[in-house]
Amino acid sequence: MSFNTHKLLESKKKAILEQWMKNQLADDSLREDLISNEELRSQSEELISALVGNLSMADLTDLDSDEWSPVIEILGGISITRARQGFTPRETGNFVFTLKEALLTVLQAEISDNPQLLFEESMKINRLMDSLSVVTFETFIKGREEVILRQTDEIADISTPVIRVWDGILALPIIGTLDSARTQIVMENLLQEIVETGSSIAILDISGVPAVDSLVAQHLIKTVSATRLMGAECIISGIRPEIAQTVVHLGIDLSNIITKASLASALAYAFKSMRLEVRKANSVQKSNTF
Repeated sequence: MSFNTHKLLESKKKAILEQWMKNQLADDSLREDLISNEELRSQSEELISALVGNLSMADLTDLDSDEWSPVIEILGGISITRARQGFTPRETGNFVFTLKEALLTVLQAEISDNPQLLFEESMKINRLMDSLSVVTFETFIKGREEVILRQTDEIADISTPVIRVWDGILALPIIGTLDSARTQIVMENLLQEIVETGSSIAILDISGVPAVDSLVAQHLIKTVSATRLMGAECIISGIRPEIAQTVVHLGIDLSNIITKASLASALAYAFKSMRLEVRKANSVQKSNTF
């Protein structure tokens, strides 16, 4: 970027900011429910100040240099924040695209009498802002991945609750596909609860598991083995007819594991194993004698 052009844009920083804000507010995709106009202006002022301060650098394509660190840091922070707030990639990208439009608009208004210079400086602005757009999208994707990973962990914790149904009896209803990662979470939660409660029986209910294949069966066997190592007996409930047929066809040996068709049956077996008896209370009607 030539020295004169840099000085020009620096002197027109306020005009660039106002044009940029005008472009952003005119965008139909602007999420006013996620960001206020005051916050939008604050982010824009911060970025434009850092950007204009670096336009005098000789190499505008080397964004890895230390001189561009403030711009990259500010832009990255805005991108990650917007990813966490729920902005779409298009809405986040428009933040940079509208800035490029503002820079080119001001540049064209000031040096329109020199077409050759206008073309050369416009091309430099285009290349610079395109590179910053790539940085924006890369950072946005990282922020969105962090959100997805956090939500996945939260869902995994919610979908694998260990329930204390009775003194010494735990139940863990499994809903959805049981893969290696989730099996590890199931084991950790169940074993930790066995230690904390001193329970001797654990019921794994797979009524909510859509299908059981050899891999799922192996995961269940591992969970049962880990439970037994902790000194507790493990019962698998929720064995539907179609699951029973699949297990037989696959030749999976579950003969050494206690299985029940329903959670109620598993609970009844657990009561019997612990020599507990649950009876229905008889209603006693007292009659008044006169």
